[in-house]
Amino acid sequence: MKNYETLSENQLIQLYMNGDSHAFSDLINRHKTKIFTSVYLLVKDHYLAEDIFQDVFIRIIESIRKGAYIENGKFLQWAIRIAHNLCMDHFRKIKRTPTITTSDNANIFDVYNFAEPAADVKLMQTEKFDRIKKAIDKLPQDQREVIILRHYADLSFREIADLSNTSINTALGRMRYALINIRKLLPEAKLAS
Repeated sequence: MKNYETLSENQLIQLYMNGDSHAFSDLINRHKTKIFTSVYLLVKDHYLAEDIFQDVFIRIIESIRKGAYIENGKFLQWAIRIAHNLCMDHFRKIKRTPTITTSDNANIFDVYNFAEPAADVKLMQTEKFDRIKKAIDKLPQDQREVIILRHYADLSFREIADLSNTSINTALGRMRYALINIRKLLPEAKLAS
C-alpha cells in the first residue's frame, strides 16, 4: 500500500487520473472537514450540507476526468469555490420556488420542522461555538460570507474578492466590519446564555 500522506495534491490527482481511487480518497480526507464546514455555515442545515457536499465531489470528479482542473497547487480553494457556487445555486433555486402558505399567510415550511439536527451534531457543538455561530448568523450576508470563506475555508482575500466579484479592499472592508460587529454581538450572546 502506498503512503499517500507525503504526496502533494497534484500527485494524488495524477494518481487518480491513472486509475488509483485510493489517491482520491486521501485527497478527500485531507479537505472534507473544511469544505463541509464552509457549506454548512452557508446553508445552515446539516442534511442539505451533506447533499451539497456530495455534489461538490461529484463535480470535482467530473472536472478532473474532463481535464478541467489546472494543477496550480490550490485544490482546496478550487473545491471551496465549487462548494460556494453550488450553495449559491441552491439559494437561487429557492428564490424561484413558490412558497406554500396556510390560510393565515404563514409559510408551511416555517410551521412544520422537517429537518431535525442529528444527535452527533448536537454533541459536537460546544457553548463557545454556538455563541460565535449565533453572532456570525446575525451578520449581513456579505460580511458573513467573508468570515466563512476566510476563517473556515482558508481562502485568501484575493480569492474571496475574485469569488464575490469585488475588489480586495471591499473584501477587507467587509471582514473589518464583520469583526467589529461580532465583537459587539458576543457580549450580548454571553449575557443571554
